[in-house]
Amino acid sequence: MKFNPRRRILQVKRIESEARQQTWLDGFLRYIASERQLSNNSVDAYRRDMEHFFRWLGNRSLERLRVDALADYVAWLETRRLAPASRARHIASLRSFYGYLQIEGVMTENPAKMLGSPKLWERHPNFLTPGQIADLLVAPEEETDKLWRRDRAILEFFYATGCRCSELVNLKLQDLYEAEGKCRYFGKGNKEREVPLGQRAIVAFRSWMQEERSTVLNRRMEGHHAYVQLLGWHTDESEIEEKIPWAFLSYKGYRMRRGAMWNLIKKYADRIGAPPETSPHTLRHSFATHMLAEGADFRVVQEMLGHASIVTTQVYTHPNMKQLKKIHAECHPRG
Repeated sequence: MKFNPRRRILQVKRIESEARQQTWLDGFLRYIASERQLSNNSVDAYRRDMEHFFRWLGNRSLERLRVDALADYVAWLETRRLAPASRARHIASLRSFYGYLQIEGVMTENPAKMLGSPKLWERHPNFLTPGQIADLLVAPEEETDKLWRRDRAILEFFYATGCRCSELVNLKLQDLYEAEGKCRYFGKGNKEREVPLGQRAIVAFRSWMQEERSTVLNRRMEGHHAYVQLLGWHTDESEIEEKIPWAFLSYKGYRMRRGAMWNLIKKYADRIGAPPETSPHTLRHSFATHMLAEGADFRVVQEMLGHASIVTTQVYTHPNMKQLKKIHAECHPRG
């Protein structure tokens, strides 16, 4: 085989380039997790976006890229048939990544700032009507669902508090204040907020705690005891219980996963004939929409949702025909 020193040099440079890229990406992910205090889900989203970018980048030098080359990346994203909102998110991730490289002294400028984002049409969030919500909240049934009390409590919490799925998954017993009728969530950026629960949510949660949670815990204990006995270890039940602080548990006694809660909502939404796109966020949207429709103050709803900006909360205004007719009759000279 003929020796080709040029090819070997190129291969070495490519390996070194990939190693630098991985080092920068790892540092960037640590930065947004620790310094910007983004959630694990947000960090994973940034990771996926940057993996798309490095796939496009190939053997090209990141330090030498200019805005015209990055424009080719935007065009490449379009060929991936991504929605405008997804492309906009990829571009925002790239801007943040270059900003990190500036902080680290790798780059002196941020060429990604010159990239334009796809024009996004204003879309109203999807939500359920009060009648659909009423049907959904009682959809879990004792005859057909193993943990129907837990499921009812979960649905009540989603609608009563307008929480995100990740917030409810991570809710701990110590963050529930039944006597005060409220709970504490830790949202994006680990921002803490307290939200009223409402009596129905409290009653549903007590039913789950008294009738089902102990059975779920016993199921996990039995499995744990069988395992430690097989290994000849010693176990302390109190220590195990201390390690299970989560408000809502899976059938086997572990913290519920986000995917499990999504599937739970899909299951009951399908049962009542709700739109197929119904998700935990649909209940969050429904909470905000119904609150505002009944006259709740924007700032109050903003606080309960954990929005940093009032502009984000304003997308939940949905004037229906009944409201329009009422306003027309009250305000128009010939109404």
